[in-house]
Amino acid sequence: MSTATNTGWDRFRDDVLAAMRTGEVEQLDRRKWTAEQIQREQRDRLQALLGHAAEHSPFHRRRLAGIDLAGVDPADLSAVPVMTKTQMMDALDDVFTDRRLSRRGVESALAATDGQPVPILDDYIALASGGCSGNRGVFVFDRAAMASFAAAIARAPVEAPLPPDRLSGRPRFAFVAAASAVHATGMFVALTSSEHAPAQFDAVPATLPLAGIVELLNTMQPRALRGYASMLARLSAEARAGRLQIKPSQVSSTSETLLPEIRSALSQAFGVPVFDVFACTEGLVGKTGPDTDVLVFNTDMCIVELVDADNRPVTPGVPSTKVLITNLYNLTQPLIRYELTDTFIRQPDAAEHGYLRARAQGRSDEVLHYDTADIHPITIRSVMVNTPHVSDYQIYQTRCGIDVFAVTTDEPQLDGLANRLRQALSDSGLGCPEVTVRPVERLDRHPVTGKLRRFIPLTTT
Repeated sequence: MSTATNTGWDRFRDDVLAAMRTGEVEQLDRRKWTAEQIQREQRDRLQALLGHAAEHSPFHRRRLAGIDLAGVDPADLSAVPVMTKTQMMDALDDVFTDRRLSRRGVESALAATDGQPVPILDDYIALASGGCSGNRGVFVFDRAAMASFAAAIARAPVEAPLPPDRLSGRPRFAFVAAASAVHATGMFVALTSSEHAPAQFDAVPATLPLAGIVELLNTMQPRALRGYASMLARLSAEARAGRLQIKPSQVSSTSETLLPEIRSALSQAFGVPVFDVFACTEGLVGKTGPDTDVLVFNTDMCIVELVDADNRPVTPGVPSTKVLITNLYNLTQPLIRYELTDTFIRQPDAAEHGYLRARAQGRSDEVLHYDTADIHPITIRSVMVNTPHVSDYQIYQTRCGIDVFAVTTDEPQLDGLANRLRQALSDSGLGCPEVTVRPVERLDRHPVTGKLRRFIPLTTT
């Protein structure tokens, strides 16, 4: 990477950090915003977004034609068509509102990215997501949008008390996630590398062998530990075995579903509060308070719709098939009613604030569809949670059942696991299920993001 490229990123990073410092007090105040304050912010931002998209993005100009944009309200976006990742990627050049941007230029910058983002036209950086599921998306941010995204990630959880040293010192966090800044977790590490950042996030690549990760953490002795849920689960086992010897003040999961059994294992292993973070590159961020599974989302920055398969709103307490988000702060690559295949269950509103509260149940595209039954991942997870000798696993759907690749400490016990899985699948309606359990030493993670895709449907190529 050339010196000029590094200098370009340094300027971009410092501008973003300066904007975050300027808005830090406002971000703290926003934690207490009422529903009325959030709705007012949504209306103002939505009108600016729709007008800008219709004027500067050929993709959105076509989609918004004939719609009374002034009459579109955040509470009812049904007049606006839904936007999918496939549609966006097929017409990416037309989605951008800066007509100098092109997919070729963005992909070139991503291909050159390693530990630091590579600026595009000196004004933008790009991130990629979805590579581990095969349906990849790329997203471009200018300085203002990146400052908003980073502020949402850095903002203290709405339903957690502020630590007394929130605005003092520069705590050090270990981040067991992506090493490459192509991914949002790697970008956040690069962003906090400056001494002007309020905290320091040290990258611990999730793609390293487990022993190497343990050695790095023991050397770092981080104040807090953050990482993918699947990696934290393995680290909790290393801590219980005495090989991982760190004393973090908190543990935080991100980017993967934090299952109850993993939360419990982390709590027992480290004896500290466990938090969960939902953060997608599209701009939606949610955080739990300590030791709870209810996420509070940044609806001051994104409009969020919980819908069924036909994009109709679902009622509170009913699992959504999809989530539609409208990112109100990224004017470079407008995402308007953008489809995420996540399953959320809305929870009762809080008296103390007006933000959306929901539980996340993973992704709807993890459901295994057979000719005679649909098997939800919870069917398999409920068996795996009671299999303590399996420290990690990955499920591949087959024509009549599943193949299970299991990292295990007791290979002879796997025969019993296969029988229990057959029974669970049968009880869920799958006739004569075939289950094969294969012991492995480790599971292959995505080479860039370090993520582990837990369930692989048969239709995935």
